[in-house]
Amino acid sequence: MSRLLAIDYGKKRTGIAVSDPLRIIANGLTTVETAKIFDFLKSYFEKEKVEKVIIGLPRQMNNEASENFPRIEQFTHQLKKLYPTLNVEYFDERFTSKMAQQTMIDGGLKKKDRQNKALVDEISATIILQGYMESRFYDKNTGEDIQNS
Repeated sequence: MSRLLAIDYGKKRTGIAVSDPLRIIANGLTTVETAKIFDFLKSYFEKEKVEKVIIGLPRQMNNEASENFPRIEQFTHQLKKLYPTLNVEYFDERFTSKMAQQTMIDGGLKKKDRQNKALVDEISATIILQGYMESRFYDKNTGEDIQNS
């Protein structure tokens, strides 16, 4: 079975998370320099089968797009151009950075470790992916998305 991959796209760094092959659990994978994201994805897609990419959609509290949205749109357009058969979806990423910070506090990380922005981005991508998976209905035996069945 193929994986789901989530992207928390940022100006400098991009957090990446993936599901297990059965699409039950989201796991942080890494953080990549945004300038090198397509090299990373090419390498990853050669090794792993990915059915869908979920990209964090930045919205403000009033539901308007954030200042990073034009960069994310450009990235998404390029991703779809390079991988036309790949399913790509947006998922609301509001509060993921704050949730990532709280996760690190709850996990007992020291203040210095919590200041690691790359780790925040990776955890944020994991939260995006877990939220996406929880918002869908999956057949527990097959891992198939049955929401639209």
